[in-house]
Amino acid sequence: MKTVYGLLTFLFFFTATQAQRICSSVEYAQKTGTNASTKKSIDPAAQHVTHLLRPNTPQRDTITNEIIQVPVVIHVLFNTAAQNISDAQIQSQLAALNKDFSSQNEDRINTPAAFKHLAADIRIQFCLAQVDAAGNRTTGIIRKQTNAISFTANDAMKNSLSGGDNPWDSKRYLNIWVCSLGGRSLGYATAPGTPADKDGVVIAFDAFGTVGNVRAPFNKGRTAAHEIGHWLGLQHLWGDTNCGDDNVEDTPQQQSYNFGCPSFPRVSSCSPNGNGDMFMNYMDFSDDACMNMFTSGQKNRMRALFATGNSRNSFLTSFACDSNLVQAGPIVTPAPEPAPIGTAGDIFKVYPNPVQSVVTIEYKPAAGIAVKSVGIYTAVGVNVFTGTLSKEKNTLDLSQLTSGIYIIRIGEGSSVFTTKIFKL
Repeated sequence: MKTVYGLLTFLFFFTATQAQRICSSVEYAQKTGTNASTKKSIDPAAQHVTHLLRPNTPQRDTITNEIIQVPVVIHVLFNTAAQNISDAQIQSQLAALNKDFSSQNEDRINTPAAFKHLAADIRIQFCLAQVDAAGNRTTGIIRKQTNAISFTANDAMKNSLSGGDNPWDSKRYLNIWVCSLGGRSLGYATAPGTPADKDGVVIAFDAFGTVGNVRAPFNKGRTAAHEIGHWLGLQHLWGDTNCGDDNVEDTPQQQSYNFGCPSFPRVSSCSPNGNGDMFMNYMDFSDDACMNMFTSGQKNRMRALFATGNSRNSFLTSFACDSNLVQAGPIVTPAPEPAPIGTAGDIFKVYPNPVQSVVTIEYKPAAGIAVKSVGIYTAVGVNVFTGTLSKEKNTLDLSQLTSGIYIIRIGEGSSVFTTKIFKL
Protein backbone atom coordinates (compact mmCIF):
# COMPACT_ATOMS: atom_id res chain seq x y z
CA MET A 1 0.00 0.00 0.00
CA LYS A 2 2.83 2.36 0.85
CA THR A 3 4.41 1.57 -2.50
CA VAL A 4 1.21 2.45 -4.36
CA TYR A 5 0.82 5.66 -2.34
CA GLY A 6 4.42 6.59 -3.04
CA LEU A 7 3.97 5.94 -6.73
CA LEU A 8 0.84 8.10 -6.88
CA THR A 9 2.63 10.89 -5.03
CA PHE A 10 5.55 10.71 -7.44
CA LEU A 11 3.23 10.77 -10.46
CA PHE A 12 1.37 13.79 -9.05
CA PHE A 13 4.51 15.83 -8.55
CA PHE A 14 6.02 14.61 -11.81
CA THR A 15 2.91 15.71 -13.73
CA ALA A 16 2.78 19.07 -11.93
CA THR A 17 6.45 19.67 -12.67
CA GLN A 18 6.01 18.78 -16.34
CA ALA A 19 3.18 21.30 -16.67
CA GLN A 20 4.94 24.11 -14.83
CA ARG A 21 6.02 27.16 -16.81
CA ILE A 22 9.80 27.44 -17.13
CA CYS A 23 11.24 30.77 -18.32
CA SER A 24 14.99 30.84 -18.93
CA SER A 25 15.35 34.64 -19.13
CA VAL A 26 16.80 34.94 -15.62
CA GLU A 27 19.20 32.05 -16.22
CA TYR A 28 20.25 33.70 -19.47
CA ALA A 29 20.74 37.09 -17.79
CA GLN A 30 22.90 35.52 -15.10
CA LYS A 31 25.10 33.82 -17.70
CA THR A 32 25.57 36.94 -19.78
CA GLY A 33 25.61 39.46 -16.92
CA THR A 34 29.29 38.87 -16.23
CA ASN A 35 30.14 40.05 -19.74
CA ALA A 36 31.38 43.61 -19.27
CA SER A 37 30.33 44.84 -22.71
CA THR A 38 26.84 43.40 -22.33
CA LYS A 39 26.43 44.90 -18.89
CA LYS A 40 27.67 48.25 -20.18
CA SER A 41 24.86 48.40 -22.74
CA ILE A 42 22.02 46.88 -20.66
CA ASP A 43 22.44 48.96 -17.51
CA PRO A 44 21.99 52.39 -19.18
CA ALA A 45 18.73 51.28 -20.83
CA ALA A 46 17.27 50.27 -17.46
CA GLN A 47 18.58 53.42 -15.77
CA HIS A 48 17.05 55.60 -18.48
CA VAL A 49 13.63 54.02 -17.89
CA THR A 50 13.93 54.54 -14.14
CA HIS A 51 14.88 58.18 -14.69
CA LEU A 52 12.01 58.82 -17.10
CA LEU A 53 9.42 57.38 -14.72
CA ARG A 54 10.42 59.47 -11.73
CA PRO A 55 7.77 62.01 -10.67
CA ASN A 56 8.29 65.52 -12.04
CA THR A 57 10.84 64.38 -14.63
CA PRO A 58 10.35 66.78 -17.59
CA GLN A 59 11.04 64.07 -20.17
CA ARG A 60 8.21 61.94 -18.74
CA ASP A 61 5.74 64.03 -20.71
CA THR A 62 7.48 63.06 -23.96
CA ILE A 63 6.28 59.44 -23.64
CA THR A 64 3.24 59.72 -25.88
CA ASN A 65 0.39 57.24 -26.14
CA GLU A 66 0.30 56.62 -29.88
CA ILE A 67 0.12 53.03 -31.09
CA ILE A 68 3.64 51.69 -31.65
CA GLN A 69 4.08 49.22 -34.49
CA VAL A 70 6.76 46.56 -34.00
CA PRO A 71 7.78 44.58 -37.12
CA VAL A 72 8.48 40.94 -36.29
CA VAL A 73 10.66 38.38 -38.05
CA ILE A 74 9.92 34.75 -37.16
CA HIS A 75 12.88 32.38 -37.57
CA VAL A 76 11.41 28.85 -37.65
CA LEU A 77 14.20 26.34 -36.98
CA PHE A 78 13.10 22.74 -37.43
CA ASN A 79 14.77 19.38 -37.10
CA THR A 80 11.56 17.40 -37.65
CA ALA A 81 8.42 18.10 -39.67
CA ALA A 82 6.43 18.66 -36.46
CA GLN A 83 8.72 21.54 -35.52
CA ASN A 84 8.13 23.29 -38.85
CA ILE A 85 5.02 25.05 -37.61
CA SER A 86 2.43 26.33 -40.06
CA ASP A 87 1.79 29.89 -41.16
CA ALA A 88 -1.61 29.58 -39.45
CA GLN A 89 0.06 28.81 -36.12
CA ILE A 90 2.34 31.83 -36.53
CA GLN A 91 -0.58 34.09 -37.45
CA SER A 92 -2.50 32.87 -34.41
CA GLN A 93 0.37 33.97 -32.19
CA LEU A 94 0.45 37.46 -33.69
CA ALA A 95 -3.32 37.74 -33.22
CA ALA A 96 -3.05 36.66 -29.58
CA LEU A 97 -0.22 39.12 -28.93
CA ASN A 98 -2.14 42.01 -30.37
CA LYS A 99 -5.18 41.21 -28.26
CA ASP A 100 -3.12 40.80 -25.09
CA PHE A 101 -1.14 44.01 -25.63
CA SER A 102 -4.33 46.00 -26.34
CA SER A 103 -6.38 44.49 -23.49
CA GLN A 104 -8.82 43.11 -26.04
CA ASN A 105 -8.35 39.47 -25.02
CA GLU A 106 -11.70 37.79 -24.44
CA ASP A 107 -10.64 36.37 -21.05
CA ARG A 108 -9.99 39.82 -19.58
CA ILE A 109 -13.43 39.43 -18.00
CA ASN A 110 -11.74 36.97 -15.63
CA THR A 111 -9.55 39.68 -14.08
CA PRO A 112 -10.61 39.97 -10.41
CA ALA A 113 -12.52 43.16 -9.60
CA ALA A 114 -9.74 44.16 -7.18
CA PHE A 115 -7.26 44.38 -10.07
CA LYS A 116 -9.51 45.25 -13.01
CA HIS A 117 -8.88 49.00 -12.74
CA LEU A 118 -5.15 48.37 -13.14
CA ALA A 119 -5.42 46.47 -16.44
CA ALA A 120 -3.94 48.49 -19.31
CA ASP A 121 -4.00 48.78 -23.07
CA ILE A 122 -0.25 48.88 -23.80
CA ARG A 123 -0.87 50.34 -27.28
CA ILE A 124 1.92 48.29 -28.82
CA GLN A 125 1.03 46.15 -31.83
CA PHE A 126 3.03 43.50 -33.65
CA CYS A 127 3.05 42.69 -37.36
CA LEU A 128 4.93 40.23 -39.50
CA ALA A 129 7.48 42.36 -41.34
CA GLN A 130 6.35 43.30 -44.84
CA VAL A 131 9.62 44.82 -46.02
CA ASP A 132 13.18 43.57 -45.63
CA ALA A 133 16.24 45.77 -45.11
CA ALA A 134 16.66 46.23 -48.87
CA GLY A 135 13.05 47.34 -49.37
CA ASN A 136 11.93 44.02 -50.88
CA ARG A 137 8.69 42.26 -50.04
CA THR A 138 8.91 39.63 -47.31
CA THR A 139 6.48 37.42 -45.42
CA GLY A 140 8.39 38.02 -42.18
CA ILE A 141 8.80 34.24 -41.81
CA ILE A 142 12.15 32.50 -42.31
CA ARG A 143 12.20 28.70 -42.34
CA LYS A 144 15.42 26.78 -41.92
CA GLN A 145 16.07 23.10 -41.33
CA THR A 146 18.71 22.47 -38.69
CA ASN A 147 20.78 19.50 -37.57
CA ALA A 148 20.37 20.60 -33.96
CA ILE A 149 17.95 18.31 -32.13
CA SER A 150 17.24 21.05 -29.58
CA PHE A 151 18.66 24.32 -28.31
CA THR A 152 19.36 25.81 -24.89
CA ALA A 153 19.62 29.37 -23.60
CA ASN A 154 23.07 29.88 -25.11
CA ASP A 155 22.05 31.77 -28.28
CA ALA A 156 23.12 29.02 -30.67
CA MET A 157 19.80 29.41 -32.52
CA LYS A 158 20.80 32.98 -33.39
CA ASN A 159 23.86 32.01 -35.42
CA SER A 160 23.81 30.20 -38.75
CA LEU A 161 27.20 28.64 -37.96
CA SER A 162 25.71 26.74 -35.01
CA GLY A 163 22.55 25.49 -36.69
CA GLY A 164 20.53 28.65 -36.18
CA ASP A 165 19.66 31.70 -38.24
CA ASN A 166 21.24 35.14 -38.04
CA PRO A 167 19.03 37.98 -36.82
CA TRP A 168 17.75 40.82 -38.94
CA ASP A 169 18.60 44.36 -37.83
CA SER A 170 17.42 44.31 -34.21
CA LYS A 171 17.06 48.09 -34.18
CA ARG A 172 14.23 47.77 -36.71
CA TYR A 173 12.84 44.25 -36.20
CA LEU A 174 11.88 42.08 -33.25
CA ASN A 175 13.55 38.75 -34.00
CA ILE A 176 11.72 35.70 -32.63
CA TRP A 177 13.34 32.29 -32.95
CA VAL A 178 10.86 29.40 -32.76
CA CYS A 179 12.58 26.07 -32.20
CA SER A 180 12.87 23.00 -30.00
CA LEU A 181 14.12 23.94 -26.54
CA GLY A 182 15.69 21.47 -24.12
CA GLY A 183 15.31 21.34 -20.35
CA ARG A 184 11.54 21.97 -20.39
CA SER A 185 12.13 25.67 -21.03
CA LEU A 186 9.31 27.47 -22.83
CA GLY A 187 11.49 30.39 -23.85
CA TYR A 188 13.75 33.27 -22.94
CA ALA A 189 14.32 36.87 -23.95
CA THR A 190 17.13 39.39 -23.94
CA ALA A 191 16.99 42.58 -21.91
CA PRO A 192 16.87 46.00 -23.60
CA GLY A 193 20.41 47.08 -24.48
CA THR A 194 21.63 43.58 -25.34
CA PRO A 195 24.13 43.51 -28.25
CA ALA A 196 22.40 43.54 -31.63
CA ASP A 197 23.49 40.06 -32.71
CA LYS A 198 21.81 38.51 -29.64
CA ASP A 199 18.78 40.75 -29.15
CA GLY A 200 15.39 39.06 -29.42
CA VAL A 201 13.08 36.36 -28.11
CA VAL A 202 13.28 32.55 -28.24
CA ILE A 203 10.15 30.39 -27.82
CA ALA A 204 9.53 26.65 -27.93
CA PHE A 205 7.71 25.64 -31.12
CA ASP A 206 4.90 23.92 -29.19
CA ALA A 207 4.27 26.93 -26.91
CA PHE A 208 3.90 29.40 -29.78
CA GLY A 209 0.42 30.33 -30.96
CA THR A 210 -3.06 29.06 -30.24
CA VAL A 211 -3.65 26.54 -33.06
CA GLY A 212 -1.60 23.80 -34.66
CA ASN A 213 1.20 22.00 -32.83
CA VAL A 214 0.74 23.56 -29.38
CA ARG A 215 0.48 21.82 -26.02
CA ALA A 216 -1.78 22.59 -23.12
CA PRO A 217 -1.60 24.39 -20.77
CA PHE A 218 0.61 26.68 -22.87
CA ASN A 219 -1.69 27.00 -25.88
CA LYS A 220 -3.06 30.55 -25.58
CA GLY A 221 0.03 32.39 -26.85
CA ARG A 222 0.96 33.76 -23.43
CA THR A 223 4.56 32.51 -23.50
CA ALA A 224 5.20 35.11 -26.21
CA ALA A 225 3.44 37.82 -24.16
CA HIS A 226 5.60 36.90 -21.16
CA GLU A 227 8.90 36.82 -23.04
CA ILE A 228 8.20 39.99 -25.03
CA GLY A 229 7.43 41.59 -21.67
CA HIS A 230 11.04 40.76 -20.72
CA TRP A 231 12.25 42.07 -24.11
CA LEU A 232 10.49 45.32 -23.18
CA GLY A 233 12.19 45.51 -19.80
CA LEU A 234 9.72 43.85 -17.41
CA GLN A 235 10.83 41.54 -14.61
CA HIS A 236 8.96 38.67 -13.01
CA LEU A 237 6.46 39.89 -10.43
CA TRP A 238 8.48 38.60 -7.48
CA GLY A 239 11.66 40.32 -8.67
CA ASP A 240 13.32 36.91 -8.97
CA THR A 241 14.00 36.73 -5.25
CA ASN A 242 11.93 35.97 -2.17
CA CYS A 243 9.49 38.90 -1.76
CA GLY A 244 11.51 40.90 -4.28
CA ASP A 245 10.69 44.05 -6.25
CA ASP A 246 9.81 44.11 -9.96
CA ASN A 247 10.18 47.94 -10.04
CA VAL A 248 6.52 48.40 -11.01
CA GLU A 249 4.47 50.45 -8.58
CA ASP A 250 1.05 48.86 -9.13
CA THR A 251 1.92 45.13 -9.03
CA PRO A 252 1.53 43.74 -5.50
CA GLN A 253 4.64 42.30 -3.91
CA GLN A 254 4.59 38.53 -3.86
CA GLN A 255 6.75 35.89 -2.29
CA SER A 256 7.49 33.81 -5.38
CA TYR A 257 5.96 32.57 -8.62
CA ASN A 258 2.59 30.93 -9.09
CA PHE A 259 1.88 28.09 -11.49
CA GLY A 260 -1.24 26.30 -12.60
CA CYS A 261 -4.49 28.20 -12.01
CA PRO A 262 -4.66 29.53 -8.43
CA SER A 263 -7.92 30.66 -6.89
CA PHE A 264 -8.41 34.32 -6.05
CA PRO A 265 -7.26 35.59 -3.63
CA ARG A 266 -3.88 33.86 -3.49
CA VAL A 267 -2.44 35.45 -0.35
CA SER A 268 1.22 34.94 0.57
CA SER A 269 3.34 36.27 3.40
CA CYS A 270 4.33 39.22 1.20
CA SER A 271 0.80 40.21 0.22
CA PRO A 272 -1.15 40.75 3.44
CA ASN A 273 -3.52 43.29 1.86
CA GLY A 274 -6.25 40.72 1.17
CA ASN A 275 -6.08 40.86 -2.63
CA GLY A 276 -3.01 38.66 -2.68
CA ASP A 277 -0.82 37.86 -5.69
CA MET A 278 -1.57 39.13 -9.19
CA PHE A 279 -1.20 35.61 -10.55
CA MET A 280 -3.23 36.51 -13.64
CA ASN A 281 -0.49 38.91 -14.79
CA TYR A 282 1.49 37.88 -17.87
CA MET A 283 4.73 38.17 -15.89
CA ASP A 284 3.86 35.38 -13.45
CA PHE A 285 4.21 31.65 -14.21
CA SER A 286 0.51 30.74 -14.26
CA ASP A 287 -1.00 28.64 -17.04
CA ASP A 288 -1.93 30.46 -20.23
CA ALA A 289 -5.66 30.19 -19.54
CA CYS A 290 -5.20 31.97 -16.20
CA MET A 291 -3.19 34.95 -17.54
CA ASN A 292 -5.10 37.97 -18.79
CA MET A 293 -3.46 41.35 -17.99
CA PHE A 294 -0.62 43.82 -17.90
CA THR A 295 -0.89 46.80 -15.54
CA SER A 296 -0.63 50.54 -16.15
CA GLY A 297 2.71 50.56 -14.34
CA GLN A 298 4.04 47.85 -16.63
CA LYS A 299 2.75 49.82 -19.62
CA ASN A 300 4.72 52.87 -18.49
CA ARG A 301 7.95 50.87 -18.17
CA MET A 302 7.57 49.21 -21.56
CA ARG A 303 6.71 52.40 -23.42
CA ALA A 304 9.55 54.33 -21.75
CA LEU A 305 11.95 52.19 -23.78
CA PHE A 306 10.71 53.93 -26.94
CA ALA A 307 11.51 57.42 -25.60
CA THR A 308 14.17 59.49 -27.32
CA GLY A 309 17.61 58.11 -26.54
CA ASN A 310 16.48 54.75 -25.22
CA SER A 311 17.11 51.31 -26.67
CA ARG A 312 13.83 50.71 -28.55
CA ASN A 313 13.40 54.26 -29.89
CA SER A 314 14.59 53.24 -33.36
CA PHE A 315 11.36 51.25 -33.86
CA LEU A 316 9.43 54.51 -34.10
CA THR A 317 11.02 55.18 -37.49
CA SER A 318 10.65 51.66 -38.87
CA PHE A 319 8.33 51.35 -41.86
CA ALA A 320 8.62 47.57 -42.13
CA CYS A 321 4.97 47.00 -41.22
CA ASP A 322 3.79 49.00 -44.23
CA SER A 323 3.14 46.78 -47.25
CA ASN A 324 2.60 49.91 -49.37
CA LEU A 325 6.37 50.37 -49.47
CA VAL A 326 6.80 47.47 -51.84
CA GLN A 327 3.69 48.21 -53.87
CA ALA A 328 4.58 51.81 -54.64
CA GLY A 329 5.95 52.48 -58.08
CA PRO A 330 7.98 55.54 -59.03
CA ILE A 331 6.14 58.81 -58.53
CA VAL A 332 5.81 60.37 -61.95
CA THR A 333 5.38 63.88 -63.26
CA PRO A 334 2.80 65.24 -63.22
CA ALA A 335 2.03 64.08 -59.71
CA PRO A 336 -1.58 63.28 -58.83
CA GLU A 337 -3.68 66.04 -57.37
CA PRO A 338 -2.26 66.53 -53.86
CA ALA A 339 -4.43 66.20 -50.76
CA PRO A 340 -4.17 68.44 -47.71
CA ILE A 341 -1.60 67.06 -45.30
CA GLY A 342 -1.13 67.76 -41.60
CA THR A 343 -2.49 71.30 -41.39
CA ALA A 344 -5.23 72.02 -43.92
CA GLY A 345 -3.79 73.60 -47.06
CA ASP A 346 -0.30 72.04 -46.95
CA ILE A 347 0.77 70.87 -50.41
CA PHE A 348 3.51 68.28 -50.82
CA LYS A 349 4.68 66.75 -54.12
CA VAL A 350 7.76 64.62 -54.83
CA TYR A 351 9.52 64.36 -58.21
CA PRO A 352 12.38 61.81 -58.16
CA ASN A 353 14.93 61.80 -60.96
CA PRO A 354 16.94 58.54 -60.71
CA VAL A 355 19.06 59.45 -63.75
CA GLN A 356 20.44 62.58 -62.08
CA SER A 357 20.20 61.14 -58.51
CA VAL A 358 18.14 64.05 -57.29
CA VAL A 359 14.67 64.47 -55.86
CA THR A 360 12.63 67.63 -56.13
CA ILE A 361 10.20 68.47 -53.34
CA GLU A 362 7.44 70.96 -53.98
CA TYR A 363 6.05 72.16 -50.69
CA LYS A 364 3.55 74.98 -50.21
CA PRO A 365 2.75 75.35 -46.52
CA ALA A 366 -0.54 76.78 -45.40
CA ALA A 367 -0.63 80.32 -44.10
CA GLY A 368 1.09 80.63 -40.75
CA ILE A 369 2.96 77.31 -41.04
CA ALA A 370 6.70 77.53 -40.52
CA VAL A 371 9.29 76.15 -42.94
CA LYS A 372 9.58 72.43 -42.37
CA SER A 373 12.49 70.08 -41.95
CA VAL A 374 12.93 67.17 -44.32
CA GLY A 375 14.32 63.71 -43.63
CA ILE A 376 14.90 60.82 -46.02
CA TYR A 377 14.85 57.27 -44.67
CA THR A 378 15.42 53.78 -46.00
CA ALA A 379 12.52 51.34 -46.10
CA VAL A 380 13.25 50.20 -42.54
CA GLY A 381 13.64 53.67 -41.13
CA VAL A 382 17.38 54.40 -41.22
CA ASN A 383 17.90 58.14 -41.63
CA VAL A 384 20.16 58.85 -44.64
CA PHE A 385 19.52 62.54 -45.27
CA THR A 386 18.36 65.54 -43.23
CA GLY A 387 17.83 69.12 -44.25
CA THR A 388 15.32 71.96 -44.42
CA LEU A 389 12.92 73.24 -47.05
CA SER A 390 13.98 76.81 -47.68
CA LYS A 391 11.64 77.58 -50.57
CA GLU A 392 8.57 76.25 -52.32
CA LYS A 393 10.55 74.01 -54.67
CA ASN A 394 13.69 72.32 -53.37
CA THR A 395 16.01 69.99 -55.27
CA LEU A 396 18.04 67.65 -53.08
CA ASP A 397 21.24 65.97 -54.23
CA LEU A 398 20.96 62.25 -53.39
CA SER A 399 24.00 61.04 -55.32
CA GLN A 400 25.35 59.44 -52.13
CA LEU A 401 22.38 57.05 -52.02
CA THR A 402 22.08 53.73 -53.79
CA SER A 403 19.00 52.89 -55.84
CA GLY A 404 16.04 51.63 -53.88
CA ILE A 405 12.88 52.61 -52.02
CA TYR A 406 13.00 55.65 -49.76
CA ILE A 407 10.63 57.58 -47.57
CA ILE A 408 10.50 61.35 -47.27
CA ARG A 409 9.21 62.83 -44.04
CA ILE A 410 8.20 66.45 -43.78
CA GLY A 411 7.92 67.72 -40.24
CA GLU A 412 8.36 70.57 -37.84
CA GLY A 413 10.61 69.73 -34.89
CA SER A 414 9.66 66.29 -33.60
CA SER A 415 6.11 66.52 -35.01
CA VAL A 416 5.91 64.69 -38.32
CA PHE A 417 3.18 65.94 -40.61
CA THR A 418 3.38 63.50 -43.47
CA THR A 419 5.41 60.95 -45.40
CA LYS A 420 5.71 60.00 -49.07
CA ILE A 421 7.35 57.01 -50.72
CA PHE A 422 9.56 57.16 -53.80
CA LYS A 423 12.00 55.01 -55.75
CA LEU A 424 15.43 56.26 -56.71
